[in-house]
Amino acid sequence: MLYIFLISLAVLALLSIIFEEVTHLNKAKTTLFFGCISWIALFMSAGDPGHEKLIAAELNENLLEIATLWLFLMSTMTFVAYLNAKGMIQILVQKLFPQKVSVRVLMLQVALFSLILSAICDNVTATLVSLGLLTTFKLDNQMRRRMAVLIIFAVNSGGVSLITGDVTTLMIFLGGHVQMSELLILFVPAAVSVMLLAVLFSLKAEGHVSTTPITRDYHKVDVVIAFIFFCTIIATMALNILFGIPPVLTFLTGLSILFLVGHNFRSKKEEMEILEYIRQVEYDTLLFFLGILLLVGMLKEIGTLDLLTEVYAMYDPNISNFVTGIGSAILDNVPLTAALLKAEPVLTTAEWLGLTYSVGVGGSLLVIGSASGIIAMSKVKELTFVSYLKYVPALLLCYSLGYGLTLFIANHLHG
Repeated sequence: MLYIFLISLAVLALLSIIFEEVTHLNKAKTTLFFGCISWIALFMSAGDPGHEKLIAAELNENLLEIATLWLFLMSTMTFVAYLNAKGMIQILVQKLFPQKVSVRVLMLQVALFSLILSAICDNVTATLVSLGLLTTFKLDNQMRRRMAVLIIFAVNSGGVSLITGDVTTLMIFLGGHVQMSELLILFVPAAVSVMLLAVLFSLKAEGHVSTTPITRDYHKVDVVIAFIFFCTIIATMALNILFGIPPVLTFLTGLSILFLVGHNFRSKKEEMEILEYIRQVEYDTLLFFLGILLLVGMLKEIGTLDLLTEVYAMYDPNISNFVTGIGSAILDNVPLTAALLKAEPVLTTAEWLGLTYSVGVGGSLLVIGSASGIIAMSKVKELTFVSYLKYVPALLLCYSLGYGLTLFIANHLHG
């Protein structure tokens, strides 16, 4: 009875996201409410102090995961929001992209930019910077939404080929199942599937778009902060690979340097304005993440993920991997991957690469299936759960092509 109630709460949270436009209830507030209620229900049904301690330990573990991601998101968003407010991202776009470009060419350029950026830095940073690009172009609502969907797919695809790009890729690598050189193979199917989606999206796209001219002035301190952001990204990758330092720690260090530099070069009033701007822009995204992760943690606690692991073992690994990728569009791919690794399935290198691709990219099939999707939905007002659904057939086609290519290349090289 309890399990039915808890799963019902998760379904209600999903429905609150789907029908946000109808109810006019902010999805961040509804998911947070259902996430908190689900854990309260778990505690109330514990029955004895021993069981309560177990649930408390699980909640603390869940909150630690959430806090790590929250702090990481907060520090990344602060950098991006600051640079966006100061026009630095627009300046970057004007350096990289022509001032006037056809929509079709822009589609391909944005796809390639997001793909490469997400391979060398984390998905969250890549999504925020790529979405920052969209604000510099005068796009209509439909085209902005299509571009946002393309960014989500490209960011998730680019992240699978390097351990710096996606947490699930790092988990499978640390488990000793794939080598760094083998992971690089995944960039080929990832790039092909992303380019196919860009071509499909650009078929009906006509006309040209121009960048918004930069009117605001920027100061030397803004260039310094942009440089600090770049150095933080490089340091995050390097320190994680060399010393195993968690990315959140490096990014928080970078953020502290930003605040110290800002304090010395800006007046108290300017500093408060920047912090207030960041708080207004980003708070909903963080609350939405908190609610979603509390719900996923609850599903993990009641054994839903263990059930999925059992189903995984019943079928051919190539089919199971493909379906697991689709499943990661509903459930967070990190606990899903952790549950599968704990089950220790016996897979070939090609099958491990297939799993790496599927759990990394499969989350793109629904807007709530990945961190980049949740961020995009919070940032692009035209993008909702329902509006995203009409792109699912194209996304499923590209995901299937990428997965098929992964198996073909991996089997050819390791056959």
